[in-house]
Amino acid sequence: MKSAVETLNPTRVRLSIEVPFEELKDSLDAAYKKINQQVTVKGFRKGKIPARVIDQRFGRGAVLEEAVNDALPKFYTEAVNEGELNVLGQPEVDITELKDGELLAFTAEVDVRPEIEIPDYSGIEVTVDALEVTDEEVEKAVEQLRERFASTNPVERAAADGDVVTIDLQAKVDGEVLEDGVADGVSYTIGSGELLDGIDEAVTGLEAGGEATFTSQLKGGSAEGKDAEVTVKVTAVAARELPELDDDFAQMASEFDTLEELKADSRKRLETTKQYDQATQAQERVLEELLKLAEVPIPEKLLADEVQTRKHNLEHHQLGQMGLDLEKYLEIQGKTLEEFENETSEQAVKGIKTQFILDELVNKEKLNVNQEELTEHLMRRAASSGMSPDQFAQAVVEGGQVPMLVGEVARGKALAVVVEAAKVVDTNGEIVDLEDDEDEAAEATETAEAATEDKADDKAEEKNEA
Repeated sequence: MKSAVETLNPTRVRLSIEVPFEELKDSLDAAYKKINQQVTVKGFRKGKIPARVIDQRFGRGAVLEEAVNDALPKFYTEAVNEGELNVLGQPEVDITELKDGELLAFTAEVDVRPEIEIPDYSGIEVTVDALEVTDEEVEKAVEQLRERFASTNPVERAAADGDVVTIDLQAKVDGEVLEDGVADGVSYTIGSGELLDGIDEAVTGLEAGGEATFTSQLKGGSAEGKDAEVTVKVTAVAARELPELDDDFAQMASEFDTLEELKADSRKRLETTKQYDQATQAQERVLEELLKLAEVPIPEKLLADEVQTRKHNLEHHQLGQMGLDLEKYLEIQGKTLEEFENETSEQAVKGIKTQFILDELVNKEKLNVNQEELTEHLMRRAASSGMSPDQFAQAVVEGGQVPMLVGEVARGKALAVVVEAAKVVDTNGEIVDLEDDEDEAAEATETAEAATEDKADDKAEEKNEA
């Protein structure tokens, strides 16, 4: 076999391959064997029909077609390996010559990963939010905990903001009561905004037995989006009572003995959350700067496929779980279809550039992924997918997605290398030291995932559903 590589552009090549006919012998033998099992000829046992009879009865062309289809992938792979090409996607194959007994010649055009020169990233400098926890934030966190321990007591007075009312609802559209527009005994906290627009104003001031009618646009059900005449009847009013903020509350709501200990713990938790957010912010901004430094050609077909994949995942996974279609989603977002498609394309370009650059860094820095790192990443992926680790691992293995997970972890480690070399300062001008963060590589993996939007979890979910 002879092969030659022609570079069409930085991301696409054409392979020209010539195969002497004697190298097709194994594929020809396999073709005759396959046809033997599929046909019957009077006077011959199944599977024992001579090659010359198959040629006479079914045509040599059918045999050649079967043999060539069998041989093409093997010779294409040999040519790719010989040319040391890093191909992307499936090739477009064109048979240019087929002379029985002499020669098979074909071309294969395919996208290839472009050669990327990793820029000097040691000069990257980014600014992140300062790590500050205010007294107001601590008070808010404690107040939220206090809200969780609120109790309700029936009262004989008009309903007011913050009260919990029990209500019966009936919705009409065009004067007709909707089949799914009746609900009794609904518990609702006034001011929570969890039900229909206009309901807070309607029930405020009503005592038990009081009734009001208002107009509101329905948020779901058979008449979603339509204006309905809603009748609401209050059957009970209860006041929410918050516990006193004292040591007794701390003992009831936590493992601490005093309120001051509870507040100190709340502050520590907020600091931990802000440290995580700060590290993530640093990684995202360092990655943005790295992408600006590197020139990365984008294969057109790969980009088109990535855009289609992102749209498919949005429509059939994310929006489907929320009960939305693309049209409704765009309406909520206030975007046109053109704006959505432009944004999706920009995100896809960023994802491809991120993957190419970080993969090149993995090779340059000779980064490896050990079993412990892969297992930890798999556990996080399983948690985010809603599957058990065993289910997720089985689906990933059966779907052939293990190399994808390894790539995700490796790219996270590559990003962590760049972040470590960068200068990170906070808004107060203080140097931020991220090296002591044990979870830095894991956080960098999540940041890289967010940019590239790999599909291991989606494919695992599809496999599990099947």
